[in-house]
Amino acid sequence: MSKAAEKRLPAPGTPGTPGAAGAPGSPGAPEASSAPDPGRWKALVFIALAQLMVVLDATIVNIALPSAQQDLGISDGNKQWVITAYALAFGGLLLFGGRIADLWGRKRTFVTGLIGFAAASAIGGAASGEAMLLGARALQGVFGALLAPAALSLLAVTFSDAKERAKAFGIFGAIAGGGGAVGLILGGFLTEYLDWRWTFFVNIPFAVVAALGAYFVIREPAAGRNRSALDIPGVVLSTLGLVSLVYGFTRAESDGWSHPVTVTLFVAAALLLVLFTVVESRVKAPLLPLRVVTNRNRAGVYLSLGLAIIAMFGLFLFLTYYLQVVQGYSPVRTGFAFLPMIAGMITGSTQIGARLMTRVPPRYLMGPGFLVAAVGMLLLTRLDLGSSYAGVILPGQLLLGLGMGTAFMPAMSLATFGIEPRDAGVASAMVNTSQQVGGAIGTALLNTIAASATTSYLASHAATAGGDAQLLQMRALVAGFSSAIWWAVGILTVAAAIAVTLINTGRPGAAAGAPGAGGTQGAEADEVQLPVAMH
Repeated sequence: MSKAAEKRLPAPGTPGTPGAAGAPGSPGAPEASSAPDPGRWKALVFIALAQLMVVLDATIVNIALPSAQQDLGISDGNKQWVITAYALAFGGLLLFGGRIADLWGRKRTFVTGLIGFAAASAIGGAASGEAMLLGARALQGVFGALLAPAALSLLAVTFSDAKERAKAFGIFGAIAGGGGAVGLILGGFLTEYLDWRWTFFVNIPFAVVAALGAYFVIREPAAGRNRSALDIPGVVLSTLGLVSLVYGFTRAESDGWSHPVTVTLFVAAALLLVLFTVVESRVKAPLLPLRVVTNRNRAGVYLSLGLAIIAMFGLFLFLTYYLQVVQGYSPVRTGFAFLPMIAGMITGSTQIGARLMTRVPPRYLMGPGFLVAAVGMLLLTRLDLGSSYAGVILPGQLLLGLGMGTAFMPAMSLATFGIEPRDAGVASAMVNTSQQVGGAIGTALLNTIAASATTSYLASHAATAGGDAQLLQMRALVAGFSSAIWWAVGILTVAAAIAVTLINTGRPGAAAGAPGAGGTQGAEADEVQLPVAMH
């Protein structure tokens, strides 16, 4: 290909590009792609509200767990299932939920997910025993798996203009990144001043408002649906594979990496997911079309985002324990201590990511963003018993939030950018799957590293403790946190390297021939990708 021809290649998803999502004549394109939905910004409010509810639920219950355990008489051995039941149902059914959104329609799936999530939350809040609470958590996970991919894919098909898409995904990225920290604040407030049951009941008004707003405001083009028959073998294999993977990491945290059950779960997950890939390559209407994940840009997003979530979930865990156990913070004060991270997320996503997304290629936001987050994490390796909040934790959180917000925003957008509307649901589900699996890995892997480092510190410093066992225990605990945070720094650095290496598309909406414009060509442009830098 000549250099002149290279420069004439339009940017991915540029309106009018053959094969671009929403372009006239492209497969599954909306019939009126040139006329934006006048209610799209109102729709964004309700989509963002639903996303906030789902992300909040990932952390809000953690704060309330000790109170719920005591109230319902849940044993220490079973308390993890309050978290695990939700994670298994949510993580295992995400691909299925994304496919249902493409089949039923995203709006219908979105509203159904909201209503079901509200009902499950009501059951959880009214739980009279352990079984009822665990069942409600699993049910929340089922409807969350419908809701999360439907929300992201609705956003993807609603905003097609590059600048508007940048703003919309800036808001969505800030919520997706900072919602977990908001959950810690809200969970602490509700548990300390009301009752643990309100960590469930609080979801109901969120869900009702979002469902009513979606029903009356959101407009979805029917032409974007994928009405192919459901791939039942794919559903079964993907669900069992993802459940085995997520549960394997859960068991690794509690029983160890070499425990027979843990090893068996990881082997089963690998076999099931390999078999799933083989099946998807051969069936006529796959649950996960391989074109969604073999595109190097989307693959780069899924990998780098999953790694970044590993690091961030680990930080939530360690910083929460550090502030409450070592520094003696109350649950509410702990929640508010995470505000700088939220502020950084919002700033990075809406003021940096959204403003620069249409001006520079995504890798120039994601790579540096993850590196800034790594620097913030690096500051937090300096934690000790007497660390100053203003001197260590505050700047570390600000940099972490700023970097993550800057990186998350283009990542969320690129994951569904240029995708055919019929695949938007399952592509969105893959974003959520990478986050869910990343969260499971982060909690298990980094917690195991911290526990091992704590044990080593105790063994090596027992002789010099001077009889103060409690002080030694606190020092060992902080040493464990610091060791695990060092690993998180390395993981974020790898995420940055993957983003810069794999993601090679140009800036969205770039005019043909503009500097930095990436290239796609033909009906299968989304899968082929002919970037200027490579051809």
